[in-house]
Amino acid sequence: MTKPKGISILSGGLDCTVATSIYSNDYDLTAITFNYGQQSLDQEIKHAKLICEELNMEHVIIDLPWLKDISNSSLTNDEEIPEIEESDLDNYDVAIETAKSVWVPARNTVFCSIALAYAESIKADIIIVGWDYEEAITFPDNSKEYLNAFNETIKYGSFDNIEIKAPLIDMNKVEIVKKGVNVNAPMHLSYSCYMGTKEHCGTCESCKRRRRAFVQANIVDPTNYIKEGKYERN
Repeated sequence: MTKPKGISILSGGLDCTVATSIYSNDYDLTAITFNYGQQSLDQEIKHAKLICEELNMEHVIIDLPWLKDISNSSLTNDEEIPEIEESDLDNYDVAIETAKSVWVPARNTVFCSIALAYAESIKADIIIVGWDYEEAITFPDNSKEYLNAFNETIKYGSFDNIEIKAPLIDMNKVEIVKKGVNVNAPMHLSYSCYMGTKEHCGTCESCKRRRRAFVQANIVDPTNYIKEGKYERN
């Protein structure tokens, strides 16, 4: 029996790896990794390819050089990517400033629009994203409201019945790690670091949220960090 088709927006990160794994057995998936000039591009592509091999997915890279040109994000320019103290991960005022520094204008809107076009062209039914509750606190384009609004837009902007699936939308990172174990997601192949170093830096916010999640989930973290940190288990 032929499987229905789907698109995964896959940066190679923890969240999208788990989200994609949830659907990988039931859909014939094509993963898209976007090149928008991010510092971590080489590592994202490397790890996304490994994940695609593991999950038997086609991998496509789409270049968006203009997105870097119009962005002031520290992810895409020479500005220093901010570090954050472990104690401030749940401090909204501190986290929102970090989020604004790494914010790439309309990134998810652009990504989802392109994924929609791709989905239409190959007659795919779903687009998979790794948006989650923890990220949505500081990134508005990770929220359930944004998800619902974009799916509503698809109803009016496409002839096809395509839906964006965000299975982690109500989860925090600890819950995502536990879900990853449950669905046998290749989390050991995922890459979350903003810095683009060969091994996770351990100091950027993304690294610290990743590491804290494994520790608090009481699950062995397969990640190598350049700088180690200490977290208490729940």
